[in-house]
Order: sequence, then C-alpha cells, then structure tokens
Amino acid sequence: MGRTVMEVGSDGVAVITLINPPVNSLSVDVLESLHETYRQALQRDDVKAIVVTGANGRFSGGFDITAFRKFQAGNSPAPKLGYVSVEILADTLEDAKKPAVAAIDGLALGGGLEVAMSCHARISTSNAQLGLPELQLGVIPGFGGTQRLPRLVGLAKSLEMILTSKPVKGEEALDLGLVDAIAPPEELLSTARRWALDILERRRPWINSLYRNDKLEPLGEAREILNFARTQARKQAPNLKHPLVLIDVIEEGIVSGPRAGLWKEAEAFEGLLPSDTSRSLVHIFFAQRGTTKVPGVTDRGLVPRPINKVAILGGGLMGSGIATALVLNNYPVILKEVNEKFLQAGIDRVKANLLSRVKKGRMTQQKFEKTFSLLKGVLDYDSFKDVDLVIEAVIENVSLKQQIFADLEKYCPPHCILASNTSTIDLNLIGKRTKSHDRIIGAHFFSPAHVMPLLEIIRTDKTSSQVIVDLLDVGKKIKKTPVVVGNCTGFAVNRMFFPYTQAALLLVDRGADIYQIDRAITKFGMPMGPFRLCDLVGFGVGVATGKQFIDNFPERTYMSILLPLMMEDKRAGESTRRGFYVYNDRRKASPDPEVKKYIEKARSMSGITIDPKLTKLSDEEIVEMVFFPVVNETCRVYSEGIAVKAADLDIAGVMGMGFPPYRGGIMFWADSIGSKYICSKLEEWSNLYGEFFKPCAYLAERAAKGAPLSTPLEQAMSRL
Repeated sequence: MGRTVMEVGSDGVAVITLINPPVNSLSVDVLESLHETYRQALQRDDVKAIVVTGANGRFSGGFDITAFRKFQAGNSPAPKLGYVSVEILADTLEDAKKPAVAAIDGLALGGGLEVAMSCHARISTSNAQLGLPELQLGVIPGFGGTQRLPRLVGLAKSLEMILTSKPVKGEEALDLGLVDAIAPPEELLSTARRWALDILERRRPWINSLYRNDKLEPLGEAREILNFARTQARKQAPNLKHPLVLIDVIEEGIVSGPRAGLWKEAEAFEGLLPSDTSRSLVHIFFAQRGTTKVPGVTDRGLVPRPINKVAILGGGLMGSGIATALVLNNYPVILKEVNEKFLQAGIDRVKANLLSRVKKGRMTQQKFEKTFSLLKGVLDYDSFKDVDLVIEAVIENVSLKQQIFADLEKYCPPHCILASNTSTIDLNLIGKRTKSHDRIIGAHFFSPAHVMPLLEIIRTDKTSSQVIVDLLDVGKKIKKTPVVVGNCTGFAVNRMFFPYTQAALLLVDRGADIYQIDRAITKFGMPMGPFRLCDLVGFGVGVATGKQFIDNFPERTYMSILLPLMMEDKRAGESTRRGFYVYNDRRKASPDPEVKKYIEKARSMSGITIDPKLTKLSDEEIVEMVFFPVVNETCRVYSEGIAVKAADLDIAGVMGMGFPPYRGGIMFWADSIGSKYICSKLEEWSNLYGEFFKPCAYLAERAAKGAPLSTPLEQAMSRL
C-alpha cells in the first residue's frame, strides 16, 4: 500500500514524502494518507511550513493507472466527485494557513504535477520532467491541472502541453514559470525548506496558483486561442471527444472563475473515465508494458548478454533505417553490401536520416558527427569475426537468404545472434542450410525502421531463450516496443493484415469505389487506406508478399489481377508517381480517373460481375468488410499460439499497422463489437462471396458461446 510519511525538522519545516514504488503513483491510499498527514501538519504547533516531495528521487509519476482499470471494470468505486481536486488539493493544501513548497526530482507527471501546482511554490532539479499526459489515457487532468497550469504558464503553452502530452524539463519549466527555482538533487530539500520559510516570513510571495491571473491572456484573446485549439483538435483527432472536453473545461475556468472550472473538470473527468476511448487507451497502456513479459522465457532469470557490435546485410531502405536506429542509440554498426555503388547509397541514406534530425534541431552537428562515426561500410565478411548480432535485411528472396545464413554461420563467432528482417518468410526455411538453429531469430522492423515503434521478434521452436532475452534488450535500448511471436508465414502483423488489402480489392472488383474505401478507412482512424498504403509500399512488394499468402493459405486468400495489370503499364505506386493515385513533385496524392479502365479490364478478364449492393456501401459497412477478415485472421494467429497474449496482437496492430490506439487494438475492438455479430456477418459474406470470408473455428466457437475473443488462450482452448 502506498502512503505518505512526515518528518518535522528543527527549523519547523514538515517534509511530507509520497511513497509508492516505483514512481510514487497517487493511489487512493496515497491521496488519503496525504490528506491526513497534511491535516496533522496544519494542527501541530511545531510545524511552521511544509515541503512535499517523493521518495527515491521521484516526485510522482501521477495517478495509479491500475486503479483506472478497477474503476472502469466496476471492481472499485472511484473517489467521490471533487474529493481530490477540491477537498484535498484546493481546500486543504492550497488554502492552508501554512506555506507549502513542492521539491521535485525525477517525475512530476499527471496527478503528481497537479499536487505540486497546489503548493505555493515549486523547486525542481534541472532534469525533472513535468507534464500532464492524461489525454493519452482518454481522460483530462482531474486534480485541478486544467485550471492551474494555464494560470502558471499562460493559456497557449498550457494547451500545447496538455494536448500533446509532452512533458517539459526543469530548466524549461523555470523559463515558463511552472517552477520557481532549480536546485541540484543534493540541495533540493534544503532549498525547498528555506523557500518555504521565506514565504512564511514574506520574503517571497505566497501564491495560490488557482487565483493567479497575471499569465492569463485577456478574455477576447483567450477565446481566440481556445477556438483555434478546437479547430486543430477536430482536424487532428476527429474521432476523439476528450480534447474538446478539455478545451471547454479550461474555458469554463477563465469565463466563470477557477472554482467553477474545478467542478466542471471533476464532472468531465467522471464522464470520460468509463468511455470506450479511455478503456481502449488504458488497455493499450498496459498491453504495451506487458509485451516484454514472455512466459517460459523472461521468467527464467536470464540476463541479457552485452551486444557490443552489430552487422547489417543490405543497405536498402530497411537496412539503412535499422542502421540509423542502432547508431542513434550508440551501437557500432557494420553495413555490408555487394558492391561499392550499393554500399555508398546505403551509407548516404543513413547520413540523410541523421542530417534530417540536425535540420529539425533534434541533433547538434557535433552529435551528428559522433553518431555517424559509429557506422562502417564493408563489402566482405572479414570484419564479422567479432560481431555479436547480425541483422539480414536483403530482398524477400528465399534462396538468397539461405545462402547468406550459410555464409554467416561460417564467418561469425559461435555466440553471434543470426537475425533476419524478413517480413513474411518462414525462418526455418531461411535457416535450412545452417546447423545453428538455436541462434536464428526474426528481427522484423517496420518502415521507416528508425521511426516506426514496433520490433516484431520471431522465435522458432529451436530459438534459445537467451537469444530472445538478448534481442528484447536491444529492442528496449533502441526505444522500440518489442512483441515476441511464433514462426509462420507473415508472423503476426503481416499475417493479421494480409486480408486488409485483399478484402479491399475484392470489394473494388465487385463494384465498390477505391477512393470511398480509402476515405472510410482513414475516417475510422487508420493513417491511410489500403490503396494509398499499396502505393506507398509499392506494387512489387505487395505482389511478392501476397504470393507468400496465396502459396501458404490458398483456401482463404483472394486473388485479384488488378495489381499485376497495372504493373504491366509501369504503374508500381508512389515510387513511379502512378499507382491507385497520381503523385505530384511534392508526393501529394490525387485520385486518378485512369484507374477505372484497369478495374474494368480486371473484371472482364476475371469474369466478375458488379454486385449492385457493393456499389452502395456505407462507410460503416466498408469498415466491417475490410476489418472483420482481419479480426478472423487475428483469431487464427492467436488460436495457433503465434502470440501468447491477445494484448500482444493489439500492440502489433497499433504499432505495426497504425490501427487507432483509441480503439484498443484489433482483438479489443472486436470484443467491443461482439464475436456473435462479427461471425454472423462473415458467414453472410462467405455465402455471397466465397471462402475468403469464412469464419475460423476459434471465432465460430467463441461466437456460439457469446464469449470474448481475447480470453486467455488456455481458458479458451479448454472450452473448444
């Protein structure tokens, strides 16, 4: 249980410490203890002033998110309306007759920062992080943050901080007026104690943040800023309600006063907490943190081995992106290519990736030079004798990859991890000509590899647990979210989503409009629709990966001849400036009326007739017909044990394919709709359009029982 403790010094300052490892989260226990301890401090005659701080170098990481889950599930009652924001923070801390100073080190996020803002001053270390990231959980700040932050840093900056969920460091917080002074960690408490006594003696101002007005813009200007923020929020997140609720709550405090703002904030928070958006985002929060726990692997006490040097084969877009991700995180990298021209192109790509960071002000020239110096280009295997990890990132050609892995076994040391960045090919096939099956693993990055957050780690039946633990550690160090999955064609992400494009092609072949499909899918929340995605990836890659699925799952793949037909006319997607869209010099996509003739030719050659029903689909029907086959394949992936947790598949879809996090991932979203409904729709379409839509056994069984699809696998399988 979390708690607070109080120590009263000979100077008359009571230091109240928040204790709830690891980040001193504000559970209900901690808040109640803070309330009680504070009241004691106010009643004691030997206490002149108060300092609030956190144990072990962290102020507080915010409200306990496990409690969110309990409130949402109805397992635990949420605190009564206004208990924290009004009763504890406004009426007890801020209105106290003894001054309080927050001593901030490490983190002051969410509720942690809101507690600090209720104090009469804030002293911080220079590296402390201060912010209100609640929007990432589908709610708004609920402990007075919507009212105090604008009064401390101004309306425009507070909106930026809350809407982007980006924290500021101590130094910037000082410039903004969010903190009053910076102190080194070893002097933090003594500085805060002196500051509290100075306030008491009126040598420094005694300020209640809630009633400050000097930083707030005049009402007319404030309304303009708020309206601009509303316009931006609607444009950037059209499916989300809580950013608009936040802006309304901030406005209430400006127009009707901070006390009215506090009550509106409390009501709004209570209304948002049970919402689908908040449930989804809280699920994603825990799912993301759970991906590094792999039963039977990470619970064995294995320690990651040091990876001191990495080699990458192939300097194309993927290889150079992976090299960029590694050197950015201080890994020395050897980049191997087959000839000087390809090698130079690969090195230039890495250089361009790094220089773009310099251009954006995210990297100094000095840091660029140091980072770039970690990369070395080679044309042979001579320098592979002391590498700890090799990542193969060449084209999707089985025999080429087999040859490379046979070579790697000869040239690399016996402990070296042999990884492939293949997106679809079975690893057992890749390693067929080697004897080192225990150290072969998949390290599937997503393009662009230095930007996309997911690392799909693929294990075979023979991959050693030590190798998995090592790669999980590399993933963490290069700031990726790793998901460990089993070995099969397409692994998790590409296998789950192969029906995504195929369903869209099936609809178009039978009469649906390409551009309506893409609009409906982006409106649903995907970064782009399936046809725009085809253009981006390139038709060649699309056809090659599609062939893998046709070869391996012929009974449930849909073969359209539309892509091959367009490729015959040198249409290959964005790289050729002509695909389903046409692209101008700035790569801006516009619908292309010419595509119609290819569709008509494909229908004629395949003997397909237009289905009038599919020419009049609503956006909602398009979303169902494109995504329910994805749900169906995800159920197969799960039931086959390719992923050990349904939540891992949710993260894979969100981070690998851009499935909207506020819908909670494929399985979570499917459960919000219900297995019965999804199964009945798939059966209906299967009768009309063939086996592509046929529900798998796992989905059909879940639907028959009206059970969730994401039931833990051992429970689900015991009922099959």
